[in-house]
Amino acid sequence: MKRNALTLVVGVILLLIFFLLLFTFQVRQTEIVVLTTFAKPSAQPIDKPGLYFKWPLPIQKVYRFDKRIHNFEDAYEQMLTADGHNLLASVYVGWTIEQPRDFFNSFTGGDPAVAEPHLKSLVRSVKQAIIGQHPFSDFVSSNSQNLKFGQIEEEILKAIQTSAMAKYGVKVQFVGIKQLGIPENVTAKVFDRMTAERQREIDRLKALGDSEAIAIKSAADAQRAEIIAKAEQEASAIRGAADAEATKHFAVFQQNQELAVFLMQLRALESTLGKGATIIADPSISPFNLLINNSSNNIAPRSNGNTTAPRGPALSANEPKR
Repeated sequence: MKRNALTLVVGVILLLIFFLLLFTFQVRQTEIVVLTTFAKPSAQPIDKPGLYFKWPLPIQKVYRFDKRIHNFEDAYEQMLTADGHNLLASVYVGWTIEQPRDFFNSFTGGDPAVAEPHLKSLVRSVKQAIIGQHPFSDFVSSNSQNLKFGQIEEEILKAIQTSAMAKYGVKVQFVGIKQLGIPENVTAKVFDRMTAERQREIDRLKALGDSEAIAIKSAADAQRAEIIAKAEQEASAIRGAADAEATKHFAVFQQNQELAVFLMQLRALESTLGKGATIIADPSISPFNLLINNSSNNIAPRSNGNTTAPRGPALSANEPKR
């Protein structure tokens, strides 16, 4: 009895599994499903994960598409730029199935492997058209600012997106230049051109440096002339003030020249002799000649009319030296 019950339970489970396999299907997170009824796709694809009901074959059939990014690389081939130079280039492409029903109708069974050659052909034709619109200097240049890889990739992407979506229901997510080369027969010409560009840049920088050097030298000369003129002006002012002061003192000196000389000698002697100083000097040399008691050293001021000025004091050489 127990054996019959176990057999019945196992049979029910098997029947349930068979029913699930025939009448249900599962959609995963990374999938988009197109359900066909008598080989005709349903109106709306199923892109939400879960368990769904279907009729068994041959009434309905499930086609699964991976909605993650597919990628490929096109051929590394030669093409012409806008100015007639040969260039080797290849690009990489990432694409996703955006409209599964159109993709299913475009390719047998909606197989991505079948779709890839068609997409490569489309990419090749668009790549040649876009590269043919740009000069060689946009791809190869000694100045990195002249390169336009980003702009060219964006132009290729926009052109492919429009055609791929309209024809195959495919959205191209990104396009990038993978490899870029120059044929051997034009390599020497490219090097010569790059050398000429660098030489022009050297000449430009040299001319700019010469111009700046001339400007700096001119500014320095102007500043030097200004400083010299200002210094000469100040020197002239100082010399004028000194001449005026000298003229004033000279006028006083002219009133009594002998007395002025005598006073100057006394000042010199006073500044020379310090407290408790001992001097060994030639008494004939001024102002030490004042230390000798000589009548010639008695200096009388000039007389005005009949008035006679008193004589100056006489100094004796026998007086103690200070």
